[in-house]
Amino acid sequence: FKTCPGRVLCKVPCSGEKEVDLAVQSAKAAFKIWSQMSGMERCRVMLEAARIIREQREEIATLETINNGKSIFEARVDIDVSWQCLEYYAGLAGSLAGEHIQLPGGSFGYTRREPLGVCVGIGAWNYPFQIACWKSGPALACGNAMVFKPSPFTPISVVRLAEIFTEAGVPKGLFNVVQGGAATGQFLCQHPDVAKISFTGSVPTGMKIMEMAAKGIKPVTLELGGKSPLIIFSDADLENAVKGALMANFLTQGEVCCNGTRVFVERKILDTFTKEVVKRTQKIKIGDPLLEDTRMGALINRPHLNRVQGFIKQAKEQGAEVLCGGDLYVPDDPKLKNGYYMRPCVLGNCKDDMTCVKEEIFGPVMAILPFDTEEEVVERANATKFGLAGGVFTRDIQKAHRVVAALKAGMCFINNYNVSPVELPFGGYKSSGFGRENGRAAIEYYSQLKTVCVEMGDVESVF
Repeated sequence: FKTCPGRVLCKVPCSGEKEVDLAVQSAKAAFKIWSQMSGMERCRVMLEAARIIREQREEIATLETINNGKSIFEARVDIDVSWQCLEYYAGLAGSLAGEHIQLPGGSFGYTRREPLGVCVGIGAWNYPFQIACWKSGPALACGNAMVFKPSPFTPISVVRLAEIFTEAGVPKGLFNVVQGGAATGQFLCQHPDVAKISFTGSVPTGMKIMEMAAKGIKPVTLELGGKSPLIIFSDADLENAVKGALMANFLTQGEVCCNGTRVFVERKILDTFTKEVVKRTQKIKIGDPLLEDTRMGALINRPHLNRVQGFIKQAKEQGAEVLCGGDLYVPDDPKLKNGYYMRPCVLGNCKDDMTCVKEEIFGPVMAILPFDTEEEVVERANATKFGLAGGVFTRDIQKAHRVVAALKAGMCFINNYNVSPVELPFGGYKSSGFGRENGRAAIEYYSQLKTVCVEMGDVESVF
């Protein structure tokens, strides 16, 4: 592969109902083998997969950059997070256990933590390889099989993950990849042999998946959209807060579900903060994502670029001021001229009722909003249908904990942003979904408890 902005990289066959059934049946057969292995046996295989990813970090990161358009600098971080995820769940695989409960008269009970069966993972296009690891790590650690469908916009790198799992020694078919769009996803969700669905993507698609899963009474994990608040108090370390705001808005060209795109700034530092943010934003290096000094690559495709541009146009019509960026960017390199590039945008003079403040843009667009009091900003921060993330910058640690406790969001940051260690659970409140990725919490969503009650004496019958 080479960087080919605006051109076809490759073509993949779309998986229809027949191919989906073959994938599920293959996973079902592999599940019988994998689920009977001990936790330590699964641990060793997963550690080997993590080792291969770590060893091939540069090759996979390059593949992911071509797949998605993000900078190679970021793609390397994604690959590191991916192998760390598999290592983490490999470590948990050997420690999964139930509990023993003593009952009267020498009787006792115990619980068994058992796998669900064939789980479906449906990924998004912003973190293709990483999301596949986030979903497969806990699934495989618990003894499940997985059929994974990547986004049709980023079909490439997850196939490499499937090859790596096979090289590491998982039973053939344990991690299967199917390709396609909504129809393929529908076949997966409605398949009678699928035990669970984990989806990352938009709210409307999440709602449809939940409806389909309900008909089969299948558990779901939904990691959906966000319009997260980032609150900057006047006592914050300004340098750190500015860096946090950039991290909260411009990673992966702004195509991150938990981005803190509503930046609330205490009025007494509004001008100083805004000036510095604009200055730093204008210095962000845009261009060929495979170059070492590039910090912002291309957006995912032309329709999405047009959509983001439409939000900026509407923001101006509603009274927002474009403080920098927002226009298309054409790199000097002629081979990049058809790429989907834009300059990162900072919007000032924003109001809470503007479309750019209420709706998820999913692009490099930051909206700055002034506030005066803690009580006021918390109320405004929570006035959204979303609840994925939130951030607070302040030197007052009591205030920081007080505010994050009041935020209706599943992932909160204090004096940092967009840090997602695999050890910590990740997921949302409200329309941002439910269930959790990462941490020990994910084990709960990829396993089920069986209770066994053992009587050591005679049955006490009432008959």
